[in-house]
Amino acid sequence: MKKLFGLTVLFAFFLSISVVYAQDFSMVPEKGKVTMIDLGAKKCIPCKMMAPIMGRLEKAYEGKAHIVFIDVWENRDQAPRFGIRAIPTQIFFNENGEEVWRHEGFLEEKTIVDRLTEMGVNVSAQ
Repeated sequence: MKKLFGLTVLFAFFLSISVVYAQDFSMVPEKGKVTMIDLGAKKCIPCKMMAPIMGRLEKAYEGKAHIVFIDVWENRDQAPRFGIRAIPTQIFFNENGEEVWRHEGFLEEKTIVDRLTEMGVNVSAQ
């Protein structure tokens, strides 16, 4: 019973995580700013695992890069727009709105930070 309770608490934790959700998809990717999009679904298990990472990154890169989550189950027109074949999919765009890197599946936070750093976005830079 304790294991079940622990899983219930963990599941509730994932549901309570705040993630940035795009409001105006026409502005994604944001021109003039490096943009990272995580396309997934709130009910997809690997996508739920990405949620806390996305929340941390959104706060860490506020004003430096645009970090966006789009639920493609709720916004079905966005999957074909971005050529999504599997979820989650992360797409990185440069300041000109050009795609520079794409990944399918769960992506570790360190890899995301490394990619953003390679694109010239540094968290410690003011």
